[in-house]
Amino acid sequence: MKILLIHQNFPGQYKHLAPALAAMGHQVVALTCKVKEPQTWQGVRIIPYEVKGASTKGIHPWLADFETKILRATSCYRGAVSLKEQGFEPDVICAHHGWGESMFLKDVWPTARLGLYCELYHLTTETFINFDPEFPTRNPAGDKLRIRMKNLNNRMHEEVMDAGISPTRFQASTFPDRWQERLTVAHDGIDTDLVRPNPNAQLQIDDHLTLTRDDEVITFINRNLEPYRGYHVFIRALPDLLKQRPNAHVVLLGGDSTSYGSKPPKGQSWKQIFIDEVRGTIPTPHWKRVHFLGRVPYDRFLAMLQVSRVHVYLTYPFVLSWSLLEAMSAEAAIVASDTAPVREVMTEGETGWMVDFFDRTALVERISALLDDADTRARLGANARALVREKYDLRSVCLPQHLNWVERLGAMAARPPRD
Repeated sequence: MKILLIHQNFPGQYKHLAPALAAMGHQVVALTCKVKEPQTWQGVRIIPYEVKGASTKGIHPWLADFETKILRATSCYRGAVSLKEQGFEPDVICAHHGWGESMFLKDVWPTARLGLYCELYHLTTETFINFDPEFPTRNPAGDKLRIRMKNLNNRMHEEVMDAGISPTRFQASTFPDRWQERLTVAHDGIDTDLVRPNPNAQLQIDDHLTLTRDDEVITFINRNLEPYRGYHVFIRALPDLLKQRPNAHVVLLGGDSTSYGSKPPKGQSWKQIFIDEVRGTIPTPHWKRVHFLGRVPYDRFLAMLQVSRVHVYLTYPFVLSWSLLEAMSAEAAIVASDTAPVREVMTEGETGWMVDFFDRTALVERISALLDDADTRARLGANARALVREKYDLRSVCLPQHLNWVERLGAMAARPPRD
């Protein structure tokens, strides 16, 4: 087959699927705004397109997000037209449609089958809009209207989507009933041969400190340190946690920006806002045991998981982080929030311990109790890795599921664009 992949940050979720399809003999082309010049990567031909246009000054804020997606969609459309003029006719298009790029591709190739990576449908329930009472929305009455507008991109793609794939049942469940018969649940997969326990792992903090499995290490990871992933809950637990655990080192990984949710006040970061809140309650000798590493290369991320004695994962009801499954694959003992995405992959008392997202006291107590119980840590970690190996292993489970999905997609009758 001729297969076209669309991802604004290619390869993204197609990191393993793209080269696997090429290795099977398919002609695989990726169209992305990430690169400036054509190139080849693991048998995949990568073609750039340029995003043209700028947001309209003074546009209604509810339309600003969709306008950005239209700009990307029309830019990608022009790139697709150019590709068609060169003679490329894909049988299958796989796209992460979250940024809008694939909106008009069926207008270029009406007979191609379009498969979407369905990450999330924005819901108007209180659980999604106001899960965290500390950060109430400014306009509760208008939020449902705004969220419905935010789904314009999803709705436009629904009209032309032949099939979709979601990484978790929770994420798939956010999409309306009319989507469900076209959705397949299959995780992107964890390379459990790479992400595995290592009793000799070392994590260098600085020129004077290297942590190993002999140290009491508590870890916490976000792409960006922000409320959606419970950063505020965790850092507010540090004064008590550091006091109770005088030998513990706390290692945090994550950037200073915002990935999800509302942005912090102008000129500030969520990371620093909550540091400033708790710093005065933490004596300097204790604070020296708190280490912010920022964003790090993958090998250092992996070493962090491998030296972790207890790993903490907190999240709103939202997209599940890969890092949780990676921590499980590394055989970490985990204390996580008792929220729907976590409950799908973890079982209380079997593969980890869970606490109410907002209960800092319970969080400190359970972390401390787990640090004192080596047998339970070993049991939870071993069970967690076994579950990931069984259900989320990249090569034996997930990649075959994705390859099968693409093959089935190619055998479908295409849904042409509708007026």
